[in-house]
Amino acid sequence: MSLKQRVAQQPAWILHSLPWRETSLIVEVFMRNHGRVALVAKGARRPMSELRGVLMAFQPLLLDFTGGGEVKTLTRGEWRGAQALLMGRALLCAYYLNELLMKLTAREDPHPALFDAYESAIGALGRGESLPVVLRRFELALLRELGYGMMLSSDGSGRPFQPGEPYLYIVERGPWLCASEVARETPDGVRVNGQTLLDLAANDFSRPETLHEAGHLLRTLIHHHLGGQPLQSRRILNELRGSF
Repeated sequence: MSLKQRVAQQPAWILHSLPWRETSLIVEVFMRNHGRVALVAKGARRPMSELRGVLMAFQPLLLDFTGGGEVKTLTRGEWRGAQALLMGRALLCAYYLNELLMKLTAREDPHPALFDAYESAIGALGRGESLPVVLRRFELALLRELGYGMMLSSDGSGRPFQPGEPYLYIVERGPWLCASEVARETPDGVRVNGQTLLDLAANDFSRPETLHEAGHLLRTLIHHHLGGQPLQSRRILNELRGSF
């Protein structure tokens, strides 16, 4: 995307914004066909600006932009449908999703399936669905779409998962039966039940045990791929409720 271009009517969500100069904003947006893009919204902070009431986080947008550099110029924006306003813990969960996208995605790297997963997650938060389930589904999709997908077809030895058997999920090596030599020789890993791994493969979080074990496992993997970078939204969520 180095050549100057004009793009119109792109589905987008705002991930982050900050003031720029006296009356403008720099907004980081996540677009279905362009990935994460930085845009300057000139004059967006002026009282009479058409963009002032449009550039809101957690609202589906259609955006037009132009430019060829690292920061493009936003030329038009409008709402794309209706989304319930998020409040309380649902709002903090949405900030967590945004922080993950900001830290783990590269600029101008399209991920249409991840865009759809984000849009689905924000919609679910607005409908009051289970917060832990929404987060686990998005985390799983995030790892998969960014190329960090979990090994969920079989264990490290190529054998099908056995419900009720304990496994050790080793970062970068996948799941191994706890009784295996690899698991015995590896001190670091997350212990999970075989049924949890089967449920993860099916994207099924209906079992409380799966939801609990999957939360610990997915958080461990995301922490690894973040390279130890802290997540402020995660810290706040944990302080409010313990573990999400």
